[in-house]
This record gives sequence, structure tokens and C-alpha cells, in this order.
Amino acid sequence: MDDQLSLLFVMVETAGFLAPIAFIVFHILRQFLFIPVPLVCLTGGILFGSLFGSILSIIGLMLSSILFYFLINRMPKTHAKLSNLKKRWFGEYRNLSVGQVAVLRLIPFIHYHLLNFCLIERNRSFRDYVKNSWITNLPLAVFYTVFGEFISQFTPSMILIILVSLGILVFVLREKVTVIKWKEFFKAI
Repeated sequence: MDDQLSLLFVMVETAGFLAPIAFIVFHILRQFLFIPVPLVCLTGGILFGSLFGSILSIIGLMLSSILFYFLINRMPKTHAKLSNLKKRWFGEYRNLSVGQVAVLRLIPFIHYHLLNFCLIERNRSFRDYVKNSWITNLPLAVFYTVFGEFISQFTPSMILIILVSLGILVFVLREKVTVIKWKEFFKAI
């Protein structure tokens, strides 16, 4: 394992300015290869360190989110699947707050583009979507990149405490108002 890691470091060092560009492109291609976002951010922390890895990850995540914004309306089957998944996981009338989306992004088991979909439903304008994507992607990129740099020092109990804390934050940051349309409330049975 150490030999493979050493080989990876040598490749990054010899690639020069192409390594960060390749990393950003990998962030964009990640969604088509079904690679989890935290894994890519961890790799950024290992390869580039906390600061540069975070910057490169946030650039890659923002480009990925913008690409998703423009492609989701052109893929009606995927749109319907994400809508059904959102209804199943969060409820039909539940809109996630930006804080909840930011915390849910930190949980590695939650679908990244489902959360992008929730942001699109909450913010129809492109400008608001990009602003809220930035707000929700920043903790994800920084947390997992720093986590990647110091991963060898974490214990399993520490990881469990972090996951439980994130679950509590999701509950605390929930939106406490549910709006149900009049026609849907009085549906004919």
C-alpha cells in the first residue's frame, strides 16, 4: 500500500500544473463513474494538502453542481427518480433548509445529486442555486479534505461520534414549517 501511495505522490509531483487540472476534471467525471464525493475530497487532502485540496475540491464540486443544474431538466427520467427519492426519504411536502443540505452533504451515505435536486427545488433561480451550492459545498470540501490529510490519526470511535453529531445537526436544522396546497390536502379519495 505504501508503495502505491508513494507512486501516486511521484506522479502528482511530476505532473506539475496538470495535476490540479486533472483533479478538477476528475471531480466532474466522478458523477458518471459513480465514485462518492467524500472519497474524491479525501484524495485531494492526501495529494494536495488541506488548503490546496479544499480549493480544488470546491472548484470541482461547484462545476459539478452547475453541470447538474443544466442537465437535470433535460433528463426527465432522472428528474422523476430524484423526485420520488426525495419524497421517500424526506417526505412529499418537506423542503430541506440550506443548513440541512450542508450537514447532509457531510454524511457520506447521502446521494450528492439528490441534495442538489433539493436545492434546485428550493431555489428556482440559477443565481440562488449557485450561492446555496457554494454554501453547502464549502463544508463538504473542507471537512473531507482535512479529514483526508489526517485520516491516519482518527479512531473508529471518533468517526462514530462525528456521524452521530451530524445526525443531530440535521434534526436541529430542519425547517419547522410545512406548506401543503389546498387541493392536495383535500384530495378526492
